[in-house]
Amino acid sequence: MQTLLAQGWKLLLGLLVAVLLLVAFSGPPTTEPPPPVAQPAVQPRETLRKTTQVVLDIAEARRQGGVPAADVREPAPGLEVYAQAYRESVGQVGTIAVERKLKLHEAEHGRAPETYEEFMQSIIGPGTPDGIQLPMLPYYQEYAYDPATRKLLVMEFPAKKEQRRRETTGAAGL
Repeated sequence: MQTLLAQGWKLLLGLLVAVLLLVAFSGPPTTEPPPPVAQPAVQPRETLRKTTQVVLDIAEARRQGGVPAADVREPAPGLEVYAQAYRESVGQVGTIAVERKLKLHEAEHGRAPETYEEFMQSIIGPGTPDGIQLPMLPYYQEYAYDPATRKLLVMEFPAKKEQRRRETTGAAGL
C-alpha cells in the first residue's frame, strides 16, 4: 500500500515538474492586455505559450462578478475532465512563482505586501526585468490578489462563460 502511495506522489511530482518545464521553456513570454470590461461579445483568447502580468484587486474582481475558481466545480463529461485538470494546474503553476516571491519579500521586509498596489509593484513588477510572467488563463478567468489573506487567487467569471455559451449556441441552446 505504501509503495502505491509513494508511486502516486512520484507521478504527481513528475507531472508538476513537467508542467513547470513546459511553461518555463515554451518560448519567449508575451504579455496580453486585459480584455475590455464592457465588450459586447465575449471572445476567447489564446492561452498556449502566452503570459500575462494582469492581476486584479480582489474587490474589483468580486464587483465584476468573479468567484474563486476553487469554489466552482462543474461536472465535466468525457475528455473535458482532462481539460479542466489542465486549466486548474495552469492556475496553480502561476500561483507557485508568486508564493515564492511573496516569501522572499516577507523575509526581506518582515511582512507580506499589505495593499494591491504594493503587491503589483514589488511582486508582479510589470515592465521590470525580474517581473513575474503568469501563464495566461482562459477568457473567463483572471488572477486576483487578496490583501486580507495575502494570496494570489484564480477568479472565475461565470457570467462571461454563460454569455459565450449563449453566443455560440444560439437561442435554442444547441
